[in-house]
Amino acid sequence: MKRILFVILAMSWLQASAQLINPIIPGFHPDPSICRVGNDFYIVNSSFQYFPGVPIFHSQDLQHWEQIGNVLNRQSQLPLKDATSWLGIYAPTLRYHNGTYYMITTNVGNGGNFMVTATDPRGPWSEPLWLEQQGIDPSLLFEGEKCYMVSNPDNTITLCEIDPKTGRQLTKSRPIWQGMGGRYPEGPHIYKKDGYYYLLISEGGTELAHSITMARSRNIYGPYEPNPLNPILTHCNMKGQGSQIQGTGHGDLVQDQKGQWWLAFLAYRHYNGSYHHLGRETFLAPVEWPEGGWPVVNGGQPIEPVQRQPISVRDEFDGPLGPEWVFMQNPDSTYYKMRNGKLRLIGSTYDLKANHTPTFIGRRQESAKFTFDTKMSFYDFGPNDEAGICVYQIQDGFVQACMQNSGNNHFVTLRLNLKNVNVQLASKKVSALQLWLRVSSDSKNYQFYYSTDGSNYQHLGDVDCSLLSTETAGGFTGVTLGLYAYNGNLRYYSGHALADFDYVAYTEQ
Repeated sequence: MKRILFVILAMSWLQASAQLINPIIPGFHPDPSICRVGNDFYIVNSSFQYFPGVPIFHSQDLQHWEQIGNVLNRQSQLPLKDATSWLGIYAPTLRYHNGTYYMITTNVGNGGNFMVTATDPRGPWSEPLWLEQQGIDPSLLFEGEKCYMVSNPDNTITLCEIDPKTGRQLTKSRPIWQGMGGRYPEGPHIYKKDGYYYLLISEGGTELAHSITMARSRNIYGPYEPNPLNPILTHCNMKGQGSQIQGTGHGDLVQDQKGQWWLAFLAYRHYNGSYHHLGRETFLAPVEWPEGGWPVVNGGQPIEPVQRQPISVRDEFDGPLGPEWVFMQNPDSTYYKMRNGKLRLIGSTYDLKANHTPTFIGRRQESAKFTFDTKMSFYDFGPNDEAGICVYQIQDGFVQACMQNSGNNHFVTLRLNLKNVNVQLASKKVSALQLWLRVSSDSKNYQFYYSTDGSNYQHLGDVDCSLLSTETAGGFTGVTLGLYAYNGNLRYYSGHALADFDYVAYTEQ
């Protein structure tokens, strides 16, 4: 009987996994939380120092996902003063109960744990309800009229009951589990199934040793019995060490309309050896969860990438910006203007290394092979002013291809900024104040080009992708491809250092 059951489970896993595209949400989209409402699935991700925050995606088949907005799209919801890619919005949890959507998360460096609510996942979402229990990665479980919150203060999964309408804590915080001994026990979620409370967490840090473990109890306050087959997902083992996908962890379980369980989780893809620069991405795996038993992820086998159909998008800046566009920290709207089908950037006096709201707008790099194009025109440029495109991982790791003003001369310049090193890789004199810039990647190198007529492109230089990897540059995010302007003449905003961008085209290979 056990053998027949295993064959049935294996066939079910093979059927479910054979059609999976992975990652389901590529590029810098870490810490996924998933929930289902009727026939609709929703996923939210962490966003760190970027504004707006907590991108939210919708799907009806778990494979094709569309970003429908950002949960935190008002500055009153998302203070990001001095936030870097080590700070800001950490892992959110999305839940639905009695007609209301709840998103709970942590703003590290600007307030701690809070919750917002909405009756429509597209928004508007409420102002934050700030919470007493701290620790990162908070999550909610609704059971009848009770609402439980878990998070991880002091490296311990800790539970309390809260009022979901006000955020007020109703019971004392109680420690319930510290995991299996891996460092950073975090990302807790509790599920009620078959008379048990199942506690899912991640351990090992969001790196090679990342893993997902589970424990259960008949009482929500414990004691919790660990799964004897922990971890239920990791690639830090013999089976998974050869996969391009590494750092598997931080997951959330959901059951579809047919009763099939799924695990949404983060991982990253290695390129050029043991480097990842796209950030932690969202993956999906089928789960078999027998009644009264423990869940088995992907039949106990490693997760392998399955390439999605490449996308090609073009923004003509003739309408409102799409939800994929992000700014650093809280943007000053007076530095960004939509006019006559163009996006005008007005240079800030803070450059991209300064941790203080530079003039920058970008989108996540979602494929290792892509081309990113734009056309720019410049106005009222003074000495040391510049504008252009940027491949940005962190304030300690980015590349700029830009137009610079140096006295009466203009140059197109390629510059690498890596930790304390600032290297000018190329500089060529140009006469026009109109420029086309392009960056492409073959997954090994970023290749930069420029043109003065939009047809004939000149090669400016290359930068190894591994230099912008998390392993080299650091940070918790992934590469964003952006446009920026900088007022290097230290003139405060009075209409100086202007750059108009006609369009942006992003095409995956």
